Amino acid sequence: MPNNKFLSYDAERAPKVRRLFTVLASRYDLANDVQSFGLHRRWKRRLAALATRDSRPGWRVLDLCCGTGDVVFAARRDGAAVVGLDFTEAMLAIALRRRTAGEGDDGAQFVQGDALRLPFADASFDAITIGYGVRNMADIEAGLREMLRVLRPGGRLVVLDCGKPDNALVRALFFGWLRVTMPLVGWLFHRDADTYLYILDSLRAFPAQRGLEAMMRGAGMANVRVENLVLGTMAINYGERAAS
Repeated sequence: MPNNKFLSYDAERAPKVRRLFTVLASRYDLANDVQSFGLHRRWKRRLAALATRDSRPGWRVLDLCCGTGDVVFAARRDGAAVVGLDFTEAMLAIALRRRTAGEGDDGAQFVQGDALRLPFADASFDAITIGYGVRNMADIEAGLREMLRVLRPGGRLVVLDCGKPDNALVRALFFGWLRVTMPLVGWLFHRDADTYLYILDSLRAFPAQRGLEAMMRGAGMANVRVENLVLGTMAINYGERAAS
């Protein structure tokens, strides 16, 4: 069993994740800027661009685990109609404040809900994005089934998350860096090392880009591919729901 108080692999998984992101919400964007040297913003813009590429008028995007709204606002700037869904009220409150303050236009919608039980009809969206959310799901395969349910045939799924580099040396260096720096980030922002050590602890059991690629292929998705970022320490998984 993991020692991190925010992580478990039983019925407490979702409540613990919600508790973690409630704690993180107030300084989430700043902490992400610090730990990624601002690169997370570029990666999220890439996520949105893949979801909206060659989009048509009325293109609908669902951003799951939307957090404070970065990907939602990026996809809106690309011209899509976007719904952001998250189950953490504190995160959604910040997204709504950002929208009110003019960081995103009024066309962005935010909904509180569970990614494993989406409150949307079948084939409702042209694209789904999810940034740093799949790793936190209690059941990734169930989440993938729900995503495919609400995607229209031919619609695309684009996932950004921490990766496991294929190169063993790079992987060891990345995990070592997380082991040293994440407790410091957690202590600096929240006086609690577990808050950001959670990234490493949750990554250990996460199938990462190669495992998610296999799951997407196993679900019958087409045009599945992986785009590695920063030597595979981050990755984007892309796939399309079969047209039939």
